[in-house]
Order: sequence, then structure tokens, then C-alpha cells
Amino acid sequence: MQWKPVALVTALLLWAPLLWADAVAAGTLDTVRERGVLRCGTTDNGQGLATIADSGRWIGFFPDICRAVAAAVLHEPERVEFFNLSVGNRLEAVAEGAVDLLSEATTWTLGRDAELKLTFTGLAFFDGQGFMVHRSAGASRLADLRGATICVQTATTTIANLRDLDSIQKLGLKILEFETVDGSYTAFFNRHCTAVTDDSSALASMRHTRGPDPAAYVILPEVISKEPLAPVVRDDDPVWIDIVRWVLLALVAAEEKDIRGADVERLSRTGDAETRRLLGSEGRLGEALGLDPKWAYRAIAAAGNYGELFERHLGRGSPLRLERGPNRLWKNGGLLWAPPIR
Repeated sequence: MQWKPVALVTALLLWAPLLWADAVAAGTLDTVRERGVLRCGTTDNGQGLATIADSGRWIGFFPDICRAVAAAVLHEPERVEFFNLSVGNRLEAVAEGAVDLLSEATTWTLGRDAELKLTFTGLAFFDGQGFMVHRSAGASRLADLRGATICVQTATTTIANLRDLDSIQKLGLKILEFETVDGSYTAFFNRHCTAVTDDSSALASMRHTRGPDPAAYVILPEVISKEPLAPVVRDDDPVWIDIVRWVLLALVAAEEKDIRGADVERLSRTGDAETRRLLGSEGRLGEALGLDPKWAYRAIAAAGNYGELFERHLGRGSPLRLERGPNRLWKNGGLLWAPPIR
């Protein structure tokens, strides 16, 4: 289901205190099971990340994380109700209980983690802030943007990073702020600014989906920030925090163990001991999460392992053709790893 980021989500938030109180009393897992659907907040950030297909179905890397959680908890990956949130209301929607899970390009920061009623459940995608310019501008590096006009979305870590950069490097940037991501990119493609700044993955997505001619735009090589993107839940339900965290980790562990989504049935019988524990054919690890033994089996079958999820939506086999970079497994020089499954 698609929800508009203002009217419908705002209406739901009016009921949030009651919804939140019920969820706390029952536990989010029980509430989700009783409701029969997972409420997932996300944001239309473009192809590959999260967007709405012509059919009305949400597709992309971040929606599929919600489907993996739904598969683990509700035994069916499509039992997800999607809420199209804005930058202005996405964190409030989680904190107030309007959604059970936020899965989109939200950066994990100390302030958000410590000051809000939120928990970031683990690294889903490691990104960094970059810049996209019109090829005709002739800029090939960040220093070429001295004195340039930059389009950026307000109320984000992106604009804070941009101001820090301008202050430190004395670039004399002219910053144009927009309330929505659509506004900042529309202004850029209409040549109201020399460059637009955003997470590098979002730049690649918007170049492909919104640019009249993708070849007419260049993403500069410099990355000016760390942007660890993580699923977000409320901080008052440790069982639900563990469930969302371990569903994500199960996808990473599956790649470490070379378990593909199509192979879960065979490997649940023939894999090594850790593989059988992960897939629920040995041990009783699901009980600690309040789930049955096959929770990870279903999550991996629904989304694929982390590598499959990345390649399907973002990697070389996708229109975006992004490199794995730091999103490789630790043993391949990246940042991703899962604790032992035991």
C-alpha cells in the first residue's frame, strides 16, 4: 500500500500515542502478528533504492529489507504495508509508533540514536555524500566548484556536511535549500544550480531515473562524509530490535556462507553446522527471538543473501551499476560481517 508523505501519514500520527501504547503493552512482535501486516516506512529515493513501480508495488533495496522481516515474522514477504514518508516526518513516524520499521536512506548518527526514541539496528548500506554536476560545467573535482551554486535538501545530514565542508575549505558555495528531494533535483536538472549534493547512491539513482540524458551528468570522485544507512525502530522493545537486527545479519551471514535464496532448502539439509543452525534445521535459535526455527530460511528465500540483494537493485547487474566498495564482506575488504550463528 502506498501512503502519501503528508496527509495520510500525518493523519496516522494523530493516532500514534494510542498505537504506541498498545504496541508497548503487547510488544511489537505480538502487535504485528495480530495485525497480520508489517508497517514499513520508506521514502521514494529513486530506482534501486526505493521507488513505486507502475503497478503500485514498492521495489528496491530498502523495501526488500522490510519484506525479509515480514517473511521472518509473518511467514509471507508480501505482508507489508508501505508508508511513503518524507525527511520531515520519517523519524517521528518511528518514534510515535506509526510504523514498525523504517527502511530507507537514513544515516545513523549519535544525535539521532541518543536523543530520539530510536535504535539503529545495524549497517544495511555504507554510503557517502558526493556531488553531481552538469558535464557541460567542466568540473572534474570538488575544487572546481569554488563559488558554485549547490542544490541540497534541508533538514538532513547532507546540508550539515555541506556547510562544514564550505566552512573548512572556504569554497564560497552558494547553497540553495529545498524542502524535498524532488525539489533539489528538479532545480538541478533545470540548471538552477551547478551541482546537487546527496548520498552517492541517490545521485546515481537520480541520474539514471530523472536525468533527461544520464551521460550529461558527472558524479565527482570525492566523497565528503560517512553515511552509514541503517533500519530504524523504536528503542523501547528489545525483542523487536533483535528481530530486525538479526534478519539483516542473517542476510549478511548467508552471503558469508555462500547461501543463495534459491538454495535454502537444499543447504538446510546438506550445509555445515552453522548453515543448518541459520536455516533452522538444527538447534533452537529462533526461540530467543520469539520466532520459529525457519525465520532466517524464509528471510533469505525472500530477499536473497546480502550480495544478491545488492546486485539485484544496485550492483553491476542493475541499471545503477554501483561497485560494492565498503559494502563488500569483511573477508573481501569491506565492512560487512555477521556475528557467529550459534
